[in-house]
Amino acid sequence: MKPIFYQLITLLAFTACVETEFEAPEPNENEIVPEGTAVSIASVLSNLAQSSEPVISYRDTDTYITGYVTSSDVAGNFFRELIIQDAPENPTAGITLQLNQNALYTVYEPGRKVYVKLDGLAVAEENGVVQLGIRDGNGITEIPASLIPKTVFRSTEVAELIPLPVTITDFSAELENLYISLDDAQFNRREVLGESPKTFAGDANDEFDGIRLLETCEPRGTTLVSTSTFAKFKSVALPEGRGSISGILSRDFYDDFYILRINTVEALSFSGANRCDPAELQCGLAETEGGTVIFKDNFQTQTRNTSITGNGWTNFIEYGTQAWEAYTATGTNASQGISARIDSYQSGNPLSVGWLITPPIHFSTNSEVRIRFETSSSFADNSELDVLFSTDWDGTPEGITQATWLVLGDAFVIRDQDFFGDWYSSGIVKLSCASGETAYVAFRYTGSGAEASDGTYQLDNISITAD
Repeated sequence: MKPIFYQLITLLAFTACVETEFEAPEPNENEIVPEGTAVSIASVLSNLAQSSEPVISYRDTDTYITGYVTSSDVAGNFFRELIIQDAPENPTAGITLQLNQNALYTVYEPGRKVYVKLDGLAVAEENGVVQLGIRDGNGITEIPASLIPKTVFRSTEVAELIPLPVTITDFSAELENLYISLDDAQFNRREVLGESPKTFAGDANDEFDGIRLLETCEPRGTTLVSTSTFAKFKSVALPEGRGSISGILSRDFYDDFYILRINTVEALSFSGANRCDPAELQCGLAETEGGTVIFKDNFQTQTRNTSITGNGWTNFIEYGTQAWEAYTATGTNASQGISARIDSYQSGNPLSVGWLITPPIHFSTNSEVRIRFETSSSFADNSELDVLFSTDWDGTPEGITQATWLVLGDAFVIRDQDFFGDWYSSGIVKLSCASGETAYVAFRYTGSGAEASDGTYQLDNISITAD
């Protein structure tokens, strides 16, 4: 993946008439296979993985790889890169080629079989994925336009690409650069529902890329769809429905999390109307907190590195071994004195679910109840923090999973793409539209010991007030 700021430098060139950029090679009348020794894409990946050096250069070799194109820059979501995989169906390995050429789709469209000569090229991991290009110090740069016809040979074969069906829990390095599909998917309700539904990458805060939260209903999982702000479909509204999506599995620019990159909006088939959203309690946001304090905690009385106890809290482990604990940290992701946190890093648990529940909130003796809190993270990865509300929990650990819990949809919780070193306010969230005499607010963490889902959340400065 190209550095996102690189696209700014080349924007004028990219938007100019592409015929002046390069001369597209004439389609081959006959199949041209490079002379030499065929090697697999997997072997190139293995060579890099086994090397102690960050870059491997190919010199004086007659080897070449064969692949099928899966990316397309027809809509501007890919830029000067060609992604290929070793088979049009059930692929096992993929790689990115850095090419100094625009409008690659006119020559190397999706499904086109290509041969890539390795002599003179170098392979390295950049932005979290393995790429081929020309060596540039301890990295690589684009293959010059003049060398592309001598390096990348276009076959006469154009195969039908069949995306590899996977689940989000399958995501791993072995699937990077592959054309995959996710079924039973939808964009998170915060992205597409409400007064300001989002576009793919056309919102005011989309500086370089639009990052949108995608979730699957069964099995449950979350990932991110990344769209360039130069994509032609950047201002298209995200679909509200539920269905399937096909794209190339990659990593974000900083190699922090997995992303899915699509060629065009035709990659989505979200015709299903029945979303799998949890029920929500949405009373809106207040401008000020109430004058009566019902409950307040900044965790300063807790003992560091031990589970949160006392002050009416219920600290419940539903799955795994990870509980909410008190901690203190300095540095980039510092705590606020003593804060509460939970993670599943190196837990070894296939599933971690931990609850931290407030003491009871008595609606019968208070009016205009509202809550405010702050969250931070040490990289959320694909773990989740839900803020839930219940009026029918019986107050016992055994009854937690039997109660009806609504999502506090108005409460903001730090996301994986937000800067992990900052603390974010939830806003002053109204609870007054709920019915019932006694209520509880729960902070529920979901993660696992897997590297992609072992993130950390931090919580502090909880305040529940009323008029």
